[in-house]
Amino acid sequence: MSRTPFRIAVAPSGFKESLTAREAAEAIAEGLRRVAPDAEIDLVPLVDGGEGTAEALAAATGGRLVPRPATGPLGTPVPAHFAVLGDGTAVVEMAAVAGLALVPPDRRDPGATTTYGVGELIRAALDTGARRILVGCGDSGTSDGGAGALQALGVRLLDAEGRELRPGGRELTRLARIDSTGLDPRVGAAAILVACNPYNVLCGEHGVARVFGPQKGATPAQVEELSAALEHWAGHLTAALPAAVDLRTAPGTGASGGLGAGLAALGARLLPRFDVLLDHVDLDARLARADLVITAEGALDNQTVRGKIPAEVAHRARAAGVPVLALAGTLGHGVHEVRAAGVDAYGSIVPAPVALPEALDRAGEFLADAAERALRMVLLGTRLAA
Repeated sequence: MSRTPFRIAVAPSGFKESLTAREAAEAIAEGLRRVAPDAEIDLVPLVDGGEGTAEALAAATGGRLVPRPATGPLGTPVPAHFAVLGDGTAVVEMAAVAGLALVPPDRRDPGATTTYGVGELIRAALDTGARRILVGCGDSGTSDGGAGALQALGVRLLDAEGRELRPGGRELTRLARIDSTGLDPRVGAAAILVACNPYNVLCGEHGVARVFGPQKGATPAQVEELSAALEHWAGHLTAALPAAVDLRTAPGTGASGGLGAGLAALGARLLPRFDVLLDHVDLDARLARADLVITAEGALDNQTVRGKIPAEVAHRARAAGVPVLALAGTLGHGVHEVRAAGVDAYGSIVPAPVALPEALDRAGEFLADAAERALRMVLLGTRLAA
């Protein structure tokens, strides 16, 4: 009697500034095949609204990418794109036009970067006739509360002298009046859905400036400056464009540096990103068919359980009774918390101390080797148990 092939679902996220989700999945599969060439390996690269979302959803639905230059986070044009899915939904990936990867390390100042290009891509999607637009939030290099996007859509943000605010979240402290009379009327007629991490809120102790500002280059003083600016912004937004949710603290309002709050003020719906994105890949059924699930991300730490892909995969795999192995470039503070989410084992892909540039450059190699090592250990344990 022939033995049933080992079935492995490979469901990683991308590794920021290094590997796309597809590249990560292929690297893991390469390592697995060195050990189990006959295994049935199901590649399920996953996106969370950040880098690669538009391309991945277009591929999954028979859609297409639409190239469209737009204003980048530093205020200069960048090559960007949005997607039109098989059902006609347009997908605007904010990282494609305002992502952190578009801001050189020596110019990272979230008080100065803008989401203006996001608004331009929304208008471009409307120009194609799209009436349902999904905005993917993640991997942002901005913290302007979505102010730039609103300006690109026709909203005027004015100081006490009636002058238009310059780009960047820092400018929001000077905001005196919001004039929405020039808002593109098609925005109100379209269904705009924002796929976001519900743990991210705009203001307060866990507001987006405090949680993510340092990752985007903000100093402690700039973090406090941005926090105050976003509080000021939320007050004016609420008065001028009453929303269905509390723009300060509702789940998802802090997505992509507050882009969630800005779009919610225009009537967009803020939705948990995995509820919106994962239906396109039939994830639950594919995990349930596997004997083992391998997920991966650039870092595993105490933020992983707060809406990151490995935790979501582990939660769903646990419901199906399938064990989960997680691989990461770095293991940070609180990594043990991932066990509560359903991760059975985890490990770093880096075999020895290396400089960050080398780790980023060799991530695919390290990931393949780590997958090989991990599967050899899994099979050894299986033999011992037998």
